[in-house]
Amino acid sequence: MRALIQRVKKANVSIGGGLISEIDKGLLIFIGVGKDDREEDIARLSKKVANLRIFEDGQKKMNLDIKETLGEILSVPQFTLYADTRKGNRSGFEFAAEPEKAKKYWHKFNSFLKAEGVEVKEGVFGAYMDVSLVNDGPVTIMLDTKI
Repeated sequence: MRALIQRVKKANVSIGGGLISEIDKGLLIFIGVGKDDREEDIARLSKKVANLRIFEDGQKKMNLDIKETLGEILSVPQFTLYADTRKGNRSGFEFAAEPEKAKKYWHKFNSFLKAEGVEVKEGVFGAYMDVSLVNDGPVTIMLDTKI
């Protein structure tokens, strides 16, 4: 599984001009599921995200996690994190999981985060979404359970 994490001051997801989800201070996370991902990757990634210290403490050190800041997460499914661009100029997605598996794993990932005590808002699986954000920092981190 892959997670592209952005620390944000605010973020939201809209579909067709209608607001679906929004957060204030927290993390916007784009989640990709690979065809070789296993159930244990879900727990590993969600635990890492919940405990990742990327918020500043009183000394301006990135020393606090999402729970300590009472921030929220906006979780957005994004199969394009598995784009294969090695050949030609058109991306291939043969390394991305099938939609049924990806949707199941994404929902489980969100449930695991909630079980860790994190407030999670969601985009919509399979939908064409408009995602808006105000970066904080900027701080952007890529996590991959296979690395």
